[in-house]
Amino acid sequence: MPELRQYPTGRVEAAKPAFRDGKTEMLAALIRERARVPIRRLLVVGCGSGLEAAILARELGAEVIGIDLQGSFDVAAAAAVDLRRGDATCLEFADGSFDFVFSYHALEHIPAYGKALSEMARVLSKDGTYCVGTPNRLRLFGYLGSKDATWHDKIAWNLADWKARLHGKFRNEYGAHAGFSSGELDASLAEVFDQTDEITLPYYQRVYRQYAGWVNLLEKLGLGRFMFASVYFMGGKFGPCSPAPPSSIRPAAAGAGSEVH
Repeated sequence: MPELRQYPTGRVEAAKPAFRDGKTEMLAALIRERARVPIRRLLVVGCGSGLEAAILARELGAEVIGIDLQGSFDVAAAAAVDLRRGDATCLEFADGSFDFVFSYHALEHIPAYGKALSEMARVLSKDGTYCVGTPNRLRLFGYLGSKDATWHDKIAWNLADWKARLHGKFRNEYGAHAGFSSGELDASLAEVFDQTDEITLPYYQRVYRQYAGWVNLLEKLGLGRFMFASVYFMGGKFGPCSPAPPSSIRPAAAGAGSEVH
């Protein structure tokens, strides 16, 4: 029998399932701190099963819509949030429809990713914020945090990545699960958004809080760009994210793309 929850108004309904994912919850905490305006309506582009969208809805207290080309949604997640089949390069929403646009490990699967980013910018409100994360193309190793994969899978995937690297084909367009380097993602975001702020380091500092000293050392030695499995950015159309200090938000510059992080 489902748990029943009593609300202050006297309304009683079945409690929503307890969706859990520590990394998504850590990312939601960063979003809460840095979002420029209250998040009332949030779009998840490339939502997969929809579990991530359900967690963001709970953690941020927002109305969430998730779109994915495949439409293979988790039944419980689909009951908690609005999940739809949709094309990231041709979003069905009006301009400025969302306070926040979120896309995590989806961009690398979209051949016309520049068009997808343009669509994300179009549906984002003037004062809204985005968060985009992808695998780090410069990573030495990946998949170590994959919860549903065996060690055999993780080793096999890393060997496949290294084989692609050795043949000069470790890129998304060749079918590799490559992602983007920090500089590549920064440059792509800068083409459609006015502000880009890399949050890779703050993210890993939170996820591996007990190893924060090692995380900071890797960054200080310039090794983070090879050891961090993913890269993450936040920003918006106008003005910096808050409450991050102004120096941490750089106006997007045309032609940016060198590896500077």
